[in-house]
Amino acid sequence: MLTPAGSNVYIKQDSCNYGALRPRGFIPKPKKRGECTKRSRRRSARVNYTVHQGEDMLLVISNASSQYDDSAWAPKRKGSKKRKLVRENTKAIRTKTNRTVHVKGKVETKTAVEEEEPSMFAFPQGTNDQRWGQNLPEEVLVNIFQMVVSQDNAVPFLCRVGRVCRLWNAAASSPILWRRVTLGHCWIPPGKSQLPKTEKKIKDTVTWLAQNRFSQLRDFALCHWTKNVDFTLQAVSQFCPHLASIKLSYCSGLTAKAFQSLGLHSRALHSINIQYSEFQVEGLLEYLDNHGHQIKEISFTHGLKNDKLLAALNRGCCPDLELLEVNTKLDSKDGELPVCIQALQQACPKLKTFRMLNVRPLHKTMRNGMDSSPGFPCLEELCIATTSYSYMTDKDLLDILFASTKLRVLDLRGCSRITPPGLARLPCPDLQCLFWGQYFNSHVGLPSLKRDFHLVTQLWGQTLQQLDIANQVFTEEDLELAMGYLAAQTKTLCSLNLSGTRITLRAVRYVISRMQALDYLNLSSCRYLPRGLKKIYRGQEEIQQLQEKLKELV
Repeated sequence: MLTPAGSNVYIKQDSCNYGALRPRGFIPKPKKRGECTKRSRRRSARVNYTVHQGEDMLLVISNASSQYDDSAWAPKRKGSKKRKLVRENTKAIRTKTNRTVHVKGKVETKTAVEEEEPSMFAFPQGTNDQRWGQNLPEEVLVNIFQMVVSQDNAVPFLCRVGRVCRLWNAAASSPILWRRVTLGHCWIPPGKSQLPKTEKKIKDTVTWLAQNRFSQLRDFALCHWTKNVDFTLQAVSQFCPHLASIKLSYCSGLTAKAFQSLGLHSRALHSINIQYSEFQVEGLLEYLDNHGHQIKEISFTHGLKNDKLLAALNRGCCPDLELLEVNTKLDSKDGELPVCIQALQQACPKLKTFRMLNVRPLHKTMRNGMDSSPGFPCLEELCIATTSYSYMTDKDLLDILFASTKLRVLDLRGCSRITPPGLARLPCPDLQCLFWGQYFNSHVGLPSLKRDFHLVTQLWGQTLQQLDIANQVFTEEDLELAMGYLAAQTKTLCSLNLSGTRITLRAVRYVISRMQALDYLNLSSCRYLPRGLKKIYRGQEEIQQLQEKLKELV
């Protein structure tokens, strides 16, 4: 019987008659209370449970006769710690079972368990100590596991819970839980070399997972792998016919063999993300030339060799491309990327998302001198954000977006040469997110004052949901006029970043009183506001408190 920790346990002992073994005339010596001979000590009742410390400082109470002896929760059968713990528990039990009642020369022990009502933690007799997890429906377990997997990934969570019992193993083996998997290099500590036994263990594990768990795999990712990248991708591509997305983050050693295996087996693959990873560029170029028609998303890091991918895209190897992302490391000194926008517009007319993160694009013209271009008619997001400085001008921006009437997100952080009249000329009537904050490094000088920001708020005041103009040096009068147009038109704006601007108290009061959907307001480093108000307000409750403070300042 399992008993909760901290409860008193009493064991009933059978009475013994030693009269037949005593010689005639033998008078036994009276024993002191609590005294116990060696023979009685040997024949004392055996404790049927053990207590040991598990993970996360938890005390685990295990039944010695339980059917889970072979599970991961069973304590070790050998060891000095267990013997010492059993002796302590036996001593505690013996001291509490010394209350005896003499009836007709027989010794009987009345236990507290017989006198009290059954404990609510005790399991009924005849159930073989079944636990609650065995009676839980498998569908419920699958739903619980799915919520955990969506937050903490399938590996190693499903591998661990699959060792609890047969029911949990069956639930953890459900193919729906293995559609998205990320494998981190957790077999060896960082900085240590990989032994042959460890390498064999890694390969066996990857092969077993691919054969027994990845039948419905859709998205697969590897993080910080320096070896066995080729072997892993080959195994995944061979046993995962539904593979649609591959992401390699900080990996190295990827050769043409892996791309060849992807071309032979992964017919449903449409997304490749190889940012911050070292790979054989020629192998990827060959794959794109042969199977580029099925690729819709490509993400890579800017480099001397990786820039050949952009040239291959300009040749038209991926005509159905919808997402293109090029980034660079933050500590990289070479951030200039020559881009021929006209060639890219002709080669990828279905492009919906175009991101150049921390990259300074340099516009190139086509050699044949062709002036006409279809543009990006399907473009919905354009990101040219940088932490240093950008060469982007109003004309360059218009050359990219002159046909993008479906644009929803425009990220121009760091583009200091863009002006409000240049934004007002864009043919994007339904813009929802405008990020135009300036985040300069120390070597960049202070920009001059700007005007006419009201042209932007007047154009997109009815559709804007997020607006970021942090550190923009618009005048106080211009900001008041722009916020007036914005507050009079918008009903959907939920995020407003005015950090480091010349916003005044009058403009803030007018914005808060009119924008009912505002949920985020950043007023940090605003010099024209009084002390106590220059901070970030999250949630409508904090914004309401700000409105009450502004009424007191009137």
